[in-house]
Amino acid sequence: MPKVSLPALGRPYILIEPDDVKDILAVDPARIVALYKAHGALLLRGFHTDVERFGRFARQFCTTSVINESPGRRALDPAHNVHTVDGGTGAFSFHPELSREPWKPDAAFFACLSPPSAGGATTICDGIELVRALPEVVRRGLEERRLLYIKPTWPGLLDFWLGTPQPTDAQLLAPPANCPYFFRKLDGEIVRIFTRPALHRPMFSDQPAFGNFLLFARFNNRRPDFPLLDDGRPVPEPWLQAIRAAGDQVGVAIDWQAGDVLMLDNTRFMHGRTAIQDARERIIATFFGYVGFANPEPEEPVEPLWRQRDFAPPLPPEWQ
Repeated sequence: MPKVSLPALGRPYILIEPDDVKDILAVDPARIVALYKAHGALLLRGFHTDVERFGRFARQFCTTSVINESPGRRALDPAHNVHTVDGGTGAFSFHPELSREPWKPDAAFFACLSPPSAGGATTICDGIELVRALPEVVRRGLEERRLLYIKPTWPGLLDFWLGTPQPTDAQLLAPPANCPYFFRKLDGEIVRIFTRPALHRPMFSDQPAFGNFLLFARFNNRRPDFPLLDDGRPVPEPWLQAIRAAGDQVGVAIDWQAGDVLMLDNTRFMHGRTAIQDARERIIATFFGYVGFANPEPEEPVEPLWRQRDFAPPLPPEWQ
């Protein structure tokens, strides 16, 4: 049996290390699921891991997957939907994967194929602990509030969700039941909108957690207006600074070793990274998916496409 070390001070994740068997596919999936539900973050270290094993490992737990369609990711194993991370070198603020969209994955998997000699650590943060670390005035300000995500559309996206690239006003007001957006006309342009709680309940916890796109939008994309509060106003800058400080307080860095596999409950844990000194050294594989043991998600539409089959969102024209 592999050695399992429970989370400890300064290490909010389960550490799993091999005994005499180093094949990652030999680790009992049922035990991993139980640890995942209880703790939300697992680091498997010391196992033999390559692209093919990594894809098979993730597929043990996820019935479907989603492509992160943002540019700069290279396909490593298209059959298993395994890609590299973003190709940039800058530091990333904490965020759940694809939290800018309504199909935020249940689970995020990362595998280190080639570790950097310096820099490029992956940082993780338990959203439950971040809420506990918030100043009371900020925590109370976020309670019972929702975040409003407003994004542009294009003909291909409208055709994908509404069945026509030029919908009528009636079609905009009555999208199909499995469409995750509602649509409005804003300054003559059609926009897509979805909302989520500012503090939510993770899939396997009743405790409030912070896990959304706010920090990445503000501190990486320099956007104070996405997402907005439910009254259409930006989240106050002092709140954002306090949230970032709380995340820095409870977050930790994982310095990669070759073969490491990190498995995160994307509804509870956020991740980021420190600045990368040499992008050629650092090769991290990713897989983002929807677990077969998921609890029903009340915020999702009826029979969401991403839980029925592997999902590839429509691409904006500038990304095609």
